[in-house]
Amino acid sequence: MSLETIGFIHSKETFGTVDGPGIRYVLFLQGCPMRCLYCHNPDTWNTYGGTQMSVKEILDDYESYKPFLKDGGITLSGGEALLQMPFVIDLFEACKQRGIHTCLDTSGITFNPKSERNLHDFDRLLKVTDLVMLDIKHIDDNEHRKLTKHSNKQILAFLNYLNEKNIDTWIRHVIVPGITYKKQALLDLGYELAKYNNIKALDILPYHNMGEKKYEELGIDYALKGMRNMSEQEAINAKKIVLYAMKSAQKK
Repeated sequence: MSLETIGFIHSKETFGTVDGPGIRYVLFLQGCPMRCLYCHNPDTWNTYGGTQMSVKEILDDYESYKPFLKDGGITLSGGEALLQMPFVIDLFEACKQRGIHTCLDTSGITFNPKSERNLHDFDRLLKVTDLVMLDIKHIDDNEHRKLTKHSNKQILAFLNYLNEKNIDTWIRHVIVPGITYKKQALLDLGYELAKYNNIKALDILPYHNMGEKKYEELGIDYALKGMRNMSEQEAINAKKIVLYAMKSAQKK
């Protein structure tokens, strides 16, 4: 562990209430290999953008907000935080030395069970990770490729790995009209999630187009231009379908 390891930071939230338990200090790291059609932060794609900060600088900054972070801790999000694995490991190891709760918000896309080095890094990371928030983009592999330009196989392999390691996991899933907001897709997601014992929460999030303006400013075509926003009620309905499938599968 080194307090001098540098991370590339896109932004931070010092009063986060939706990125893990309690009120949290949330860092959004630069870099993401996926190109989700509904991504609302294309400015995080470049790994080496943003502001450079060391582990020590992060912890010193965290301490200045600590009195306000009730029952919280530090959450790393992105982009895809695990593109900066050495920084994430060193920061979380330093957090655990100080008794700070650690949460990782990830897509799991960098997990590679066929790589001994990759598994070594993940083993080291998970020893100091209290909670993982895993974002499953689409349960169908072909549809996942259309949505993100990547397979979901390594993501589901990571979920299985988290289950084997007994790491508390919250699942996040965005519903998008005509893409993930389909009854069969939601049922299939529930049937898959029923296989795991480490899932502690399920967040179904409605699609929004707030990132569309950012694409215009960056001169990037927005693939879902004109797509309607989804409502909270639709997210509630979708969650009921996923939970129904989970319970049905678990009874068998």
